[in-house]
Amino acid sequence: MSEVVDHLAELTGFRDRDVMDVTLVSALRDLLEPESVAIFRCVGEAGQERWLTRARLTADEPVATADPLWADPAGLPLAQDHPQRLDCMHSRTVVQMESDSKLISLFPIATDREVVGVLEVVSSERLKSSSQRMVTSILRIYHNFQGLLDYSERDTLTGLLNRKTFEESFLKAVSELPARAILSETDDGRRHEGCSPRYFLGVVDIDHFKSVNDRFGHLIGDEVLLLLSRLMRSSFRFHDLLYRFGGEEFVVLMRCEDEADAVQAFERLRHNTEHYAFPQVGRITVSIGFTQVRAGDSPAGAFERADKAVYHAKDSGRNQVHSHAELVSAGKMTEQAQLSAMELF
Repeated sequence: MSEVVDHLAELTGFRDRDVMDVTLVSALRDLLEPESVAIFRCVGEAGQERWLTRARLTADEPVATADPLWADPAGLPLAQDHPQRLDCMHSRTVVQMESDSKLISLFPIATDREVVGVLEVVSSERLKSSSQRMVTSILRIYHNFQGLLDYSERDTLTGLLNRKTFEESFLKAVSELPARAILSETDDGRRHEGCSPRYFLGVVDIDHFKSVNDRFGHLIGDEVLLLLSRLMRSSFRFHDLLYRFGGEEFVVLMRCEDEADAVQAFERLRHNTEHYAFPQVGRITVSIGFTQVRAGDSPAGAFERADKAVYHAKDSGRNQVHSHAELVSAGKMTEQAQLSAMELF
């Protein structure tokens, strides 16, 4: 019992969800001594869902493995290729089966809103009922702690991440950027910028939102915010970070190959919003400004660049997407000195 308590104390000692998943599979590996333990999340658009491995640990592995957060969805296994996992999620019950002389036990992993994945335990023998109850109890604690994190990290209306979680995610993205461009040489002897992660920060602002509240009331205004958050989820990829900063202002932090990919993603949201029929309100549009995150950037510095591009979109007629770098290059905006990393929100 003391060993279980120690593992629970370790599990609830972290606020980083990645670390929590690794800690969970490590704890169950030690307690159950199975052949492997893994957490799989169901991600992607409806009809094209994939299995993302959040953490996986075998009996003889010293550390857990996982799919990278920015993995290409096309390279992940299709959800339909593992129907037992889907059965576990949909039934919200434990599913046990035999495969290649191995016993596989699947446990649903749920949030307060939905079932998001499964915990898989592979063993040489069927799990005892006492072991099943222990896993279920640990998952309840895991669920409750995830709920506490959601309460502190997410906007209560839309379920998107809130403003206070933005800084940590932004600085983590900046830490992955090289201090300067990585140059590599091609076959013809020319040098070009090598492959390195590129992050883009976008600010999304609902056009004429004040008039929505004035004409229809704040309840309808809240419904517009909620529906827009759903449009954002369907317009961006599962690993893009979506925030509500307050009022009608939203922020997107995403990793893209280049600016053209970022433009395509933001234009998709703009188009989807423009063509969506909002109940009672009708047509709603958004203005979007974005910037590429730079090495050494501060959250406030990058946000200010994207925000200036939003104001340009509004001054130019609204319902537009503008890149800060493109506006500076065209002479429509001047580049200001970068804010100090200490000048945060």
